[in-house]
Amino acid sequence: MAGGAFADGATLKRAHLYEYKTTSYFIFSCLVAAMGGSLFGYDLGVSGGVTSMDDFLKKFFPDVYRRKQKHLHETDYCKYDNQTLTLFTSSLYFGALVFTFAASHLTRSKGRRASIIFGSLSFFFGAIINAFAMNVAMLIIGRLLLGVGIGFSNQAVPLYLSEMAPAKSRGRYNQLFQLTTCLGILVANLVNYGTEKIHPWGWRLSLGSATIPAILMGVGALFLPETPNSLVEQGKLEKGRKVLEKVRGTSNVDAEFADLIDASNEAKAIKNPFRNLLTRKNRPQLIIGALGIPMFQQLTGMNSILFYAPVFFQSLGFGSGTSLYSSVITSGALVVGALTSMALVDKFGRRTFFIEASIEMFCYMVALAITLAVKFGQGVTLSKAISVFLVIIICLFCFAYGRSWGPLGWLVPSEIFPLETRSAGQSIVVCVNMFFTAVIAQCFLVSLCHLRYGIFLIFAGLVAFMGTFIFFLLPETKQVPIEEIYILFQNHWFWKRIVGDGTGDDGLGGKKGIPN
Repeated sequence: MAGGAFADGATLKRAHLYEYKTTSYFIFSCLVAAMGGSLFGYDLGVSGGVTSMDDFLKKFFPDVYRRKQKHLHETDYCKYDNQTLTLFTSSLYFGALVFTFAASHLTRSKGRRASIIFGSLSFFFGAIINAFAMNVAMLIIGRLLLGVGIGFSNQAVPLYLSEMAPAKSRGRYNQLFQLTTCLGILVANLVNYGTEKIHPWGWRLSLGSATIPAILMGVGALFLPETPNSLVEQGKLEKGRKVLEKVRGTSNVDAEFADLIDASNEAKAIKNPFRNLLTRKNRPQLIIGALGIPMFQQLTGMNSILFYAPVFFQSLGFGSGTSLYSSVITSGALVVGALTSMALVDKFGRRTFFIEASIEMFCYMVALAITLAVKFGQGVTLSKAISVFLVIIICLFCFAYGRSWGPLGWLVPSEIFPLETRSAGQSIVVCVNMFFTAVIAQCFLVSLCHLRYGIFLIFAGLVAFMGTFIFFLLPETKQVPIEEIYILFQNHWFWKRIVGDGTGDDGLGGKKGIPN
């Protein structure tokens, strides 16, 4: 089998001895932590809607507003081609990219909870500055602070959820992050739909409302427990065991706690976790989790739709209100996709959702490109039938993404790194994710202008490639204890030739298991 398989029970450490119950304490912890996704989601949804509002454009981007009023052959694809306007969207992700490394240090030394609290504070102040912005400089400063908040929360929340959840339901609970992200997008589009009618300051209400999820997450985080993994990593063994017993609902946690201690001892031997990511034994996690999946998650083309759905629909000839309404529909498809994934991913597995959705997304992108090539860009408004068809295609694409690359793009990287490189690995994940998010945000509108429908054929080709990448290189990780996933790579048809059995040369001039 191309994806490899998990080793039989004899190869496991103590996973078969793990016990747990689903407690209210555990549910509360996961729900509060998952609010971090709402920060990310609200911003994804709100920025595209605000940049399509006439009042916002008149104040900050009058040239774009004047171009928007025209409907000429040469401007059908190019109405919103303005690099300063796209910088308003992308600056947040450049900020997140830079500060995710600071988040890694805080997450490892002070715990996942500390990063969640810091992220909510930064996001709150960024939202305040944006709401009261008087010029483009204030907009960018506010966006950078929002980016710091997202860098910290996206670094810590997926780790928190994966470490708190029991192995058999880790996929479901980790995907609370994606669910709240999708709900944040939906709420943002609903807010935009309402505030677009409030002249001339409705856009300020849209941007300022980002303080609400920040407050909810920040206040809730004050009552969160730290993860047992992090407490053990910090040397707080007694407290770590108490938290583990409380979240598992049983005092019989000897086997799982012993695995945490073993993982922590290995982690303490690593002085430089970022350098350790380059060793042979961590090569699969580096290539798949830290580089491949977060990069491909953005190159699906989904975020170009999330950022600019109202702008895109207006470029297709939709009215302002209709375009925002269409964005609400597409974000609703994302929520349904996330719920579907949560319900089924621990049953059918990560690989199945990745591969099946990639085939669908390829077909939808090709259909979108062909429709635009034949019917759009001729200086006339699209017919109602064609417009409805495009909205349906985009909704189906969102549904496929919402149950695959969206949630799994955060789930799989958060569960495959060993403890000693987990916070460092997640920093690389967020860094790569934010870099390609920023690139897509900055380049999509200019690409749409110059490549026209061809940009969607490029996305289709990338989706086909990334589906193949998953088919050959990702082993199935469902229901495998997070501290034992390394065994998958030792038994995988391809990776076993690189990682071996965990002994020997580490690829950096040392020996595996010996600190670097």
